[in-house]
Amino acid sequence: MSVPAFLSRLRIPVIGSPLFIVSNPKLVIAQCTSGVVGSMPALNARPASQLDEWLHEITETLAAWDLDHPNQKAAPFAINQIVHKSNDRLEHDMQVCAKYRVPLVITSLGARTDVNDAVHAWGGIVMHDIINNAFARKAIEKGADGLIAVAAGAGGHAGVKSPFALIQEIREWFDGPLALSGSMATGGAVLAAQAMGADFGYIGSAFIATDEARASDDYKRCIVDSTSDDIVYSNLFTGVHGNYLKPSVRNAGLDPDQLPQSDPSKMNFGGDARKAWKDIWGCGQGIGAVKAVVPTRVLVDRLAAEYQAARAHLQLRG
Repeated sequence: MSVPAFLSRLRIPVIGSPLFIVSNPKLVIAQCTSGVVGSMPALNARPASQLDEWLHEITETLAAWDLDHPNQKAAPFAINQIVHKSNDRLEHDMQVCAKYRVPLVITSLGARTDVNDAVHAWGGIVMHDIINNAFARKAIEKGADGLIAVAAGAGGHAGVKSPFALIQEIREWFDGPLALSGSMATGGAVLAAQAMGADFGYIGSAFIATDEARASDDYKRCIVDSTSDDIVYSNLFTGVHGNYLKPSVRNAGLDPDQLPQSDPSKMNFGGDARKAWKDIWGCGQGIGAVKAVVPTRVLVDRLAAEYQAARAHLQLRG
């Protein structure tokens, strides 16, 4: 299976990951018009009726961009759907996505054949988040078109597998669209992901420190000021293990080095988790490369320049 045509016209092979609370239409549009896939979680639109308004804004703005820039059309956008049973908005949000024929749906926390079939019915494709090879097989068996390998070091809910091991095992049996997530914050990292066998780099934390991101100034500054040493891996806040910024944990009155374990049955993405993501800031280990808060286009320009420089460097060494 080859990469779909609409994903092969990117300026740089990058998918901006959906950032809970942080991603919004402004960021998605900026990502897409800069030449990378922009995405956001459906649950970021609150109340649920706002999702229709946001998808209308995104589709209309990108269509207008394409008319004005016929030689530099926008990249496609994606909507993330949490398919875990705790998401009581899934049916509603899928109906809205169908209305706008969302080109790419990113599914997380469970693989569901009915969701995949629904996306295929309107002509979209599905890429599913996975943290190991077993989950990857289940996702494809249930009809996902592609995979997002969430390796160690990724922001938010992350796995513990080395990207080398994870990509290697998946590529032994799967030749479809594959993105790699985990400490991706430079163009060189994107090229390295491709060298391992991935088609795309999946970048999230670096986009939090952009002008368009719906994050607090303190959150953005914390990313700029922090490195991988400032990341803690814990399941306390949502019931699923994830990576978070230690300063935000301290600000909440907790010791990031002495966090208790949580019961996974407490996982919730429709209510209490909002506070967790708002006050306890998710972030990946790659943030040492983030030196300033900049417009999204400036970040993508940097990534593209680094990507080309890394390719040239390898050619010289070869």
